[in-house]
Amino acid sequence: MSKFTEKAVVGLSGAGLGLDELVRQGARQVIQQAIEAELAELMERFANVKTLHGQRAVVRNGYLPEREVLTAAGPIPVKVPKVRDRSGSGVKFNSSIVPPYVRKSPRVSAALPWLYLKGISTGDMGEALRVLLGDDAKGLSANVVSRLKAQWAEEHVASSKRDLSKSRYVYWWVDGIHTGLRSENSDGQCLLVIIGVRPDGSKERVAIGDGYLETKASWLDLLLDLKARGLQAGPLLAVGDGAMGFWAALEEVFPVTRGQRCWFHKMGNVLNALPESQQARAKADMQAIWMAATSAEAYTAFDRFVLVYAAKYPKATETLKKDRDSLLAFYDFRAEHWQHLRTTNAIESTFATVRHRTTRTRNCVSRPTFLGLAFKLIEEAEKTWRRINGPEKIKLLLDGIAFKDVEAVQDDRPVQQKLAA
Repeated sequence: MSKFTEKAVVGLSGAGLGLDELVRQGARQVIQQAIEAELAELMERFANVKTLHGQRAVVRNGYLPEREVLTAAGPIPVKVPKVRDRSGSGVKFNSSIVPPYVRKSPRVSAALPWLYLKGISTGDMGEALRVLLGDDAKGLSANVVSRLKAQWAEEHVASSKRDLSKSRYVYWWVDGIHTGLRSENSDGQCLLVIIGVRPDGSKERVAIGDGYLETKASWLDLLLDLKARGLQAGPLLAVGDGAMGFWAALEEVFPVTRGQRCWFHKMGNVLNALPESQQARAKADMQAIWMAATSAEAYTAFDRFVLVYAAKYPKATETLKKDRDSLLAFYDFRAEHWQHLRTTNAIESTFATVRHRTTRTRNCVSRPTFLGLAFKLIEEAEKTWRRINGPEKIKLLLDGIAFKDVEAVQDDRPVQQKLAA
């Protein structure tokens, strides 16, 4: 997809996440957790020190007033905990990273991939935190780093066991994320990510798992796990890339769910089959398809594209033609939702900063660390997600009312006609 830049994602489905704000939120949580991990190390060191009455001598004693710490991502509010030494020996807690000396990063956005990928996925947490905190972060011990990575792995495990019996989704975005990280068992490990839309229009992470090369078996394991945890039905529509084992697995587990192919991925595949001199024109011609006001206009634009390019560039047109119906499936849903359903932008924008910037680490990454990495990234992104447009229209879809273009239809007649009758 080298010829088709990530900018097209925003062009297809609206503005992406505010990366700087995402960095600040991620920085606050990681800094706070790093401080708590430092405190836990201190408490463990003095765990056997007792008072004359047999009580622990060093205990937690609340927090200092919240203060702002200047980081490369801007001012970050943090709370530094206090301890009380009941033995009178003067034990105090002093964090090695607050207050820090801060080196300004020339690109604030660089902090996010450093923080999550260089920090969590390797043993270089100290180096990652120095991007945010400066050289004073060098004081973090190996034990503190280990505690942080273990904590994030535990949080992922807890999230992956939550009950789904009361969950309902109208849409899913699905993708396999190849980070370039090496796992203990395979170099083909990738993240399997599902983000869903709930009946109120809000988005949430449905699943973050790992698999091998996005195979059907990997996706099948993930979907069966969702079902085992109580998920009664799949979404009405799932949006994803065509080159995944997900679709075969979905047909076995949730066969009623319809599929929508991602236009971002499809346009990239088609453009890569065309000479550079034709790409700008072909891109505009494809945009005329998915931006059409009605499905009839979309199919007309689709046929026109094939007619124009088929003779000289049959590979490009065959790439488009094979997914014709699934590329235009979104027209059977509410028009307010179309811009959300054309692409997997909900996933793309979350992982865009890391998908193409990761380097292969010298040491293999453990499975818990690998998944903890993804969990923390998507957990922070989730705080910035907004509801889809027209959330009040979802109830009609869940009630079984079908749509064609803008109008709801039942028995092949618009609802307005049935009401008039």
